[in-house]
Amino acid sequence: MKKFLFVALLAIASISAYAQPRAIGVNLGAWSSFSYQHGFGESNMLDVAANVILPINTGIGVGGHVTYDWIDPFGATFPWDKKGEWHWFMGVGGSGGFVFPFAGYDGWWYAGVAGHVGFEYDFWFPLQLSLDWRPSIGVCTKTSTPGFNYDGLWGGLQLGVRYKF
Repeated sequence: MKKFLFVALLAIASISAYAQPRAIGVNLGAWSSFSYQHGFGESNMLDVAANVILPINTGIGVGGHVTYDWIDPFGATFPWDKKGEWHWFMGVGGSGGFVFPFAGYDGWWYAGVAGHVGFEYDFWFPLQLSLDWRPSIGVCTKTSTPGFNYDGLWGGLQLGVRYKF
């Protein structure tokens, strides 16, 4: 009986996981990233981004953001009667990464709290475009002692292009 119950719960979990909408793509900006979104129903999603930090003034690095986002929070939606759908989202999570030594800068790491705010257009075919901002604050080691990471607030807007499946 225990085996049957385990197999039934596993089947239900895999069917419900398969039915959730997903998207994979890139966010282009100062902190460009590869992005994966996993939806939980129509109003929530988990957004996972692997960042590539470009050498603007702090060096070349890698990092990541994970945020839990609410889609159309507070019931506010865009009035739109054409093909496709507009949505906006906001969320909170964490971020971290490492910047490699570059052009006279020492390597340093960062970790902290991340936010996620933006809006997206879902086409009637499996393509999604978004414009979003991912601020983050926390600790870092830019100097020889740990300090406050404020660079994450200036990551700028990112243009997202994702394939929905």
